[in-house]
Amino acid sequence: MTMGERLRQLRLQRKISQEEVARTIGITRSAYSHYEINNRQPVYETLIKLSTFYEVSLDYIVGGDTFGPASKDTHEMIRMLDTMDHVKRKNTINLLMDVLKKNNNVM
Repeated sequence: MTMGERLRQLRLQRKISQEEVARTIGITRSAYSHYEINNRQPVYETLIKLSTFYEVSLDYIVGGDTFGPASKDTHEMIRMLDTMDHVKRKNTINLLMDVLKKNNNVM
């Protein structure tokens, strides 16, 4: 899937217009339209804004397979982990991994 296809898919999933996306990230609708049809590539700063706006990784935006759209719960968990000190974060991750392994969700 191309970057333009991903941008279009993300926008349509949110049921918003190109104009709304463009206005929110500070570009013209025309520029955004060119991104979706793969006629133009966004500059790095715009990629960051798109990644933040759509709550996906830069890798996902540019065509990678990792870190696609994440749920609100996932973002909340990441925020919580970010606020913990190293020891608490490591213990929490180990606990989560143990629970997932017991439920056969992780190999």
